[in-house]
Amino acid sequence: MSDSSPLPPVRLHPEAELARDALSTPLLSRAARLARWAGPGTRVDAGGGLVEEQLPTAAEALGLTGDDAAAYASEAWRVAVDTGLVEVVDEEEGRVAAGEDLALLTGGSPHDVLAVWLAALETVLADASVPDIDDLVEAVDEGGGIDFSSLDWNPEAEAEFLDGVLGNLYLLTVSEDGPGDGPVPLPALAASMIVPSDMGEPTNDVLEQVSDAMMRLDDQFRLLAPVGLVEFQPVDEALMADADEEPASPIDDTDVSRYGMVRLTPLGLYGLRARLLEAGFEAPAVGDLADKGADALLDGTSTFPPAAAQAETEQWLARREPLAAARELLAAARGSDAGAPLRRLRCQQALSLVGPEAGPALREVLDDAELGGLARVWLTEHGAPDVPAPSEAMVFWLTIDTVAAQLAAEGNSEELRGLVEGLAEQHGGFFTAAWRVEHPATADVLEAMGRLHPDKRVAKEARKAAFKARSQQGG
Repeated sequence: MSDSSPLPPVRLHPEAELARDALSTPLLSRAARLARWAGPGTRVDAGGGLVEEQLPTAAEALGLTGDDAAAYASEAWRVAVDTGLVEVVDEEEGRVAAGEDLALLTGGSPHDVLAVWLAALETVLADASVPDIDDLVEAVDEGGGIDFSSLDWNPEAEAEFLDGVLGNLYLLTVSEDGPGDGPVPLPALAASMIVPSDMGEPTNDVLEQVSDAMMRLDDQFRLLAPVGLVEFQPVDEALMADADEEPASPIDDTDVSRYGMVRLTPLGLYGLRARLLEAGFEAPAVGDLADKGADALLDGTSTFPPAAAQAETEQWLARREPLAAARELLAAARGSDAGAPLRRLRCQQALSLVGPEAGPALREVLDDAELGGLARVWLTEHGAPDVPAPSEAMVFWLTIDTVAAQLAAEGNSEELRGLVEGLAEQHGGFFTAAWRVEHPATADVLEAMGRLHPDKRVAKEARKAAFKARSQQGG
């Protein structure tokens, strides 16, 4: 994922709802309970962790039983300390007290609660990049220290790998052609980090790497589920006949869910977006532009997929009176810069969501060289009477403007190819007249038409017209 281009916008749940989700996650709720359980007799070691003899009591306070109870209690305590729910007041004596942030969970704003949860998430993500405890035990050297070289473990590389996986999962979730709220197979997620995009059939070596990565992710997502980042269906342990053997190659299409399924929760989407923003990515959310001007709306949604652009525009319109909104949109759509055609297309799409109350605003721009064409289209579609017919010059100008907008929005898409073919068919002398259109994008549009049209004769006409247009523009 590159941080140079914006990601598709995410649709976030309201912060109040997300804060309730955060408070109900197993890990944060346990951390809060331990913070309230801690008292004058609670003792911690030099690292701030509960001393070993207190872990059974802590587990009992959490209602935990079984072999892993002490480990879960230790993890919850560490989260309580890292998030400020518990404060170590005397390191030498190992005394603790309730932290200032504990009160935020009951008396703070939803944003305050989410800030505490984000701190908990960072603790768990750091833990997820650490080798399995059994591997650490095996790596203990004769002196009692850990021989990290024997682990084949690079902390920065592990953290980077997990960040990349979570980034890909976020991108899959927010993309309109992705699974959306549906789960993603773990092999597909592992392959997104291992298999080169231009590779055809993966080699056995690559498949083995995918299997190894899949099993690492299985361990990591088991850790990330209790903090509420993901919902996770682990790998079916029956797939591995022997724990010492390599896992089965993840190519069985009969039941891919047996290889693990993961999806981001609404809370997880919020958390990953916060981390992406912190890392310098442009990660918009639907609703970000609702309180901004029409110029910000039209420019901001220019890179949005269609459904997200409509959702953003609907929120923007909901805060405004229809006639005033229409006037503001039309004013923002003017311009001769490179982004203007796409702004006008977004304006046209926004106006299609406004009712007949916008009519007077459209009539006010009927004589406008840049807006008169789209105003006529809108008024006609809404059954308005007495709509003046456009001049031929206006029709050609609007055509160039529309194709320029489609090029900016979609590139060389099949839809645009169909539009180009239709234009050439409907207007026999289109290219003879089109090169004279006084629009900044005329030459670029005609060159694109020459590139896109499948008929070599028509394509040649378009290229000749583009040459004339560029000569006319002096470029």
